[in-house]
Amino acid sequence: MLAMQSTPQPHVQSARYAKCIAVSKRIRWDIDRDVFRGREFDFDWKFLPDGLSRVKELAFLNPVEMRFLSQIQGRSYANIFGLVERFIGAKTLEVSKDYWLGDQIALEALVRFTDEEFKHQELFRRLEAMMAAQMPAGYAFLPEPNGVANTVLGKSTWSVLGLTCLIELFTQAHYRASIEPDGKLSELWKDVFLFHWREEAQHAILDELEWRREHAKLDAAARDRAVDDLIALADAVDGLLQMQAKSDAEYFSAIAGMRPAQEVERTREAFLAAYRWQYIVSGVQEPRFGAILASLTTVAQRERIGAALTPIIASVGSIELRMAA
Repeated sequence: MLAMQSTPQPHVQSARYAKCIAVSKRIRWDIDRDVFRGREFDFDWKFLPDGLSRVKELAFLNPVEMRFLSQIQGRSYANIFGLVERFIGAKTLEVSKDYWLGDQIALEALVRFTDEEFKHQELFRRLEAMMAAQMPAGYAFLPEPNGVANTVLGKSTWSVLGLTCLIELFTQAHYRASIEPDGKLSELWKDVFLFHWREEAQHAILDELEWRREHAKLDAAARDRAVDDLIALADAVDGLLQMQAKSDAEYFSAIAGMRPAQEVERTREAFLAAYRWQYIVSGVQEPRFGAILASLTTVAQRERIGAALTPIIASVGSIELRMAA
C-alpha cells in the first residue's frame, strides 16, 4: 500500500504570486492583435529613443546617419532580448519544480511567466525577420543563443536569478525612455517597449521572490560563491556586448561610407557605451535592484561587485553606482 503523504502547506508568499497571476490575466496581449496590428517598420523613423541609443553623443553624424544607427541598435536589441529570454525561460522552468507538488498558485505564476517569455522570444524573432528584410545586407548577430544560455545556466541559481532580476528591471528604464516625447520614434517600436514592459514588470516581482527564496537556502559560503558567479556573469555579458558593439559599428561604417579614422573609433566606442548602458548600467541604477541586492549581500560582497562594475560604469559616463552600503 502506498503511504499517504501530508498535503504540502501553502507557500508563505502565495498572495504575491496570486497577484501576479491576476495581473497576467488582465494585461495579456497578443503579438499580432496588439503589437503589430498589421504594421511593418517604416525606416523613416528611429527604432530606439535617444536616451537608449545615446546617438546625440556623435555630433558629427547627420540626421539620416543618426536614424540608421538607432535602427542597427534596435535590431541588436531584438536579438539580445531574444537571447536572454532563452535562459530566463529555462531557469524559470527549473525553479518551478519546487512547486510541482506544493503551492499550485506559485507554480501557476511561474508557468505563466515562462509562457510569456516564450511569447517574447517569438516577438523578437519576428522583429528581427522584419528588419532583416529591409535593412542593407551585412548585419551579423554574433552571440550564439544556446551557447550563451548554457554558459549562464552553468552558474549558481542565486546568480542567474540575480542577473534575471537585473534584466527584468532595466526593461522598466527602457520603457520610460521610450515614452519621452519624441516625434521621430517609430510607433511600432514604442508599442514593443510598452507591451514588453507590461509583462516584464510582473516578472520582476517573481524574480525577486525566487531570488530571496534561493538566498534563504544557502549558507554564508555558498552565498559568497554565488556573488562571484554574479560577477562572472556580468563580465560575460560585457564580453558579449563588446563583440556585438564592434560588429555593429563596422556594419554602420560600411553602410554609411568612409569617415575619418577618429570618427570610426568614436562610433565604435559609442556603440559599446550605449550597449553597456542598455544592458548593464540602466539596471544597476534602478533603485529597486540596488535595494534588493543590498538586502542579500554583505558590505564586502557589494564592494567586490562595485569594483567589478566600476570600469563598465566609467566607460558609460559619470554615473553613480547606486547600491546601499
